Amino acid sequence: MDNVLMSYVNAFIVGGVICAAGQILIDKTKLTSARILVLFVTAGAILTALGVYQKIVDIGGAGATIPLTGFGYTLVKGAFSDVDKYGILGAFTGGIKATAAGIAAAIFFGYLTSVAFRPKAKR
Repeated sequence: MDNVLMSYVNAFIVGGVICAAGQILIDKTKLTSARILVLFVTAGAILTALGVYQKIVDIGGAGATIPLTGFGYTLVKGAFSDVDKYGILGAFTGGIKATAAGIAAAIFFGYLTSVAFRPKAKR
């Protein structure tokens, strides 16, 4: 039971640090939300390729895999996995296969939200 509690605490801390970094970027820079999104996905991919992000995932679990950096992590892990199985073609197919469920869920729930609420442009 104590081990489960610590995994929740670690996920909360790691996820909180990632989200706090995003909030600092929003508050202290002129970067748009889209650029911050791309920055986080790219950072997750680069850190995974360097072998750093796996250590963060080992500590933080879902706190590291759920934020946008986790999407980059999943893309690269999928690509690496398929390169081992299928060669260079796996670099193009692995990331898409690894993230397909998350992408489909984002599209589906985004559609449901747009139907349920009236979208407005930000002023």
